[in-house]
Amino acid sequence: MHVQFWGAARTVTGSMHLVRVGSHSVLLDCGLYQGRRKEAFQRNRELPFAGHAIDAVILSHAHIDHSGNLPSLVRRGFDGPIYSTAATRDLANYMLLDSAKIQESDVAYVNRHRIAEHQTPFEPLYETEDALATLRLFRTTEFGQWFDVAPGVRCRFHVAGHMLGAASVELDLTAPDGQRARLLFSGDIGRAEMPLLPPPQIAADAEFVIMEATYGNRNHPQGADDSATLIELVQRIIAQKGKLIIPAFSVGRTQEIVYRWNQLHEAGRLPSIKVFVDSPLAVDATDVYRAHPLCLRPELMRDILNEPDRDPLNFRDLYYIRSELYSKKLNDFDEPCVIISASGMCEAGRVLHHLKHAISQERNAILFTGYQAEQTLGRYILDGHETVKIFGKEFPVRASVHKLESTSGHADQQELLQWVTATCRAGRVRRIALVHAEIEAATTFKQLCAERGLPPCLIPGREQILPLDRLTADLPTHE
Repeated sequence: MHVQFWGAARTVTGSMHLVRVGSHSVLLDCGLYQGRRKEAFQRNRELPFAGHAIDAVILSHAHIDHSGNLPSLVRRGFDGPIYSTAATRDLANYMLLDSAKIQESDVAYVNRHRIAEHQTPFEPLYETEDALATLRLFRTTEFGQWFDVAPGVRCRFHVAGHMLGAASVELDLTAPDGQRARLLFSGDIGRAEMPLLPPPQIAADAEFVIMEATYGNRNHPQGADDSATLIELVQRIIAQKGKLIIPAFSVGRTQEIVYRWNQLHEAGRLPSIKVFVDSPLAVDATDVYRAHPLCLRPELMRDILNEPDRDPLNFRDLYYIRSELYSKKLNDFDEPCVIISASGMCEAGRVLHHLKHAISQERNAILFTGYQAEQTLGRYILDGHETVKIFGKEFPVRASVHKLESTSGHADQQELLQWVTATCRAGRVRRIALVHAEIEAATTFKQLCAERGLPPCLIPGREQILPLDRLTADLPTHE
């Protein structure tokens, strides 16, 4: 028995870990890698195994860096079950179709210029038909229920608190020779005090832990007043007759921003300004949130019952945009406004068009609300580059750039430490593999775990194998 790390190894995106038990292979997540365009294009297209070699996939949650390359796996011959929670399946219905459409439309946009310049056109990573074939393979189960995945592999989900339906994955593994192991994959670990979601649960009896360490080297600022930041930016945009562009993940982050905005709106603390959620996926995802109230924080349900419109994801002056035509009209909209649009790291989607039109004007502002991975457009903008490339063309960055400090859906260093300490106390953990983190964050967190007397941490590189049928104390903890 072993697990091999194929994605989110010493990087934050492209989650993909292969669990091998006897002759059977189970994949934990199959996400899109995001980074340098050429490298991302190649890694996403060239999966390290054939689809028919995988017996099943277990999906921790629906974010594209965890689910977005499933259609490529299906395109390569996978036809086994994809296990997830019901909420994750419902979100994936929209997210994978949206991803396929983005693949097709972005490639078509780029190819128009390549053909005009007599260059070889690109092909999309996958198409709508591949996404539809993928969705037919989903099988759902609820939190806390054991189910069989493959011979020698049983699974149950625990609440991860990161986004709607997000799960930590507990695997009970039995090798052909009778050896057993209990593997826990954290997925993305949420925070205890998120406005929409319940806190992450702790699983008992884990022996080996694969855990994310995105914020392993830093804590979220304490006492950061994001409400004051939003109010100040809106006042500035109104005075400058500009636009506030908010790149946000369509699922999770957009709903949280809208919920926070609704609270400020209901309290009369925000000046009147039109807010556009320009993402068909965000519109659909918001409906999924409304359809799964049992996945939300109980306090939120009380808020819903106490609101006049009983809808914390809607308010006056909020407009959800599906139509591509109306999306384009926003670029010519001459009133001060706020545009919330995907993708959150500015790597694809409608936000690229809004940035193209707004980024070079001083009267506009850009507000980031989540983590920006290395080599992404969002990271370049946030790091203060004077010019950035959008659709292959250079644009000077003259709009002001800001970041909300307390909206991250990922646990920070202290919260990660609390999670892994509780997990070790509840189980018999032998080894911890740190994934979904840049090397600096993982190294810092590994040292912190050692100082606290926790089991040894491994920072696996891509392709590295962690045996699960012996103590593995002789393995290097990082290379």
